[in-house]
Amino acid sequence: MPQVVLVNPQIPPNTGNIARTCAATGTELHLVGPLGFEISDRYLKRAGLDYWPYVKLHYHKSLEAFTKAHQERGGRLLGFSVHGSSNYIYHQFQDDDWLLFGSETTGLPAEVLSICDAILHIPMAQPGVRSLNLSVSVAVGLFEARRQLGYLL
Repeated sequence: MPQVVLVNPQIPPNTGNIARTCAATGTELHLVGPLGFEISDRYLKRAGLDYWPYVKLHYHKSLEAFTKAHQERGGRLLGFSVHGSSNYIYHQFQDDDWLLFGSETTGLPAEVLSICDAILHIPMAQPGVRSLNLSVSVAVGLFEARRQLGYLL
């Protein structure tokens, strides 16, 4: 099953909402530091409510630590970015994909984009809207991957 990776998330409620989505779908969640908050942050826990025991959470202190964990397990790294060259809808997802999302303010750093096997985007109908909220973007990408792989049946 695909996994969700947040690289340098900054806003606790977004991460809490994403954790809740991951708990509901049985999806592993990887947080790559540095984070813009403490994992014990009350806003983070509040957004996740009482679902934290169901979150398969992995914390990596740095990109290097995450890269090592990824290399041990394998799979493709799929970056989501407003600058992605492929529409996520047309991408063929695989069970061992890692869905990478950057911080709310800066997106995925260039060093992360450079190691991705593909960089996907979620199309926006209104050109004046830069992007969706991070937790919405994760849900959109994760549920499309799950749909394609037959996890929504």
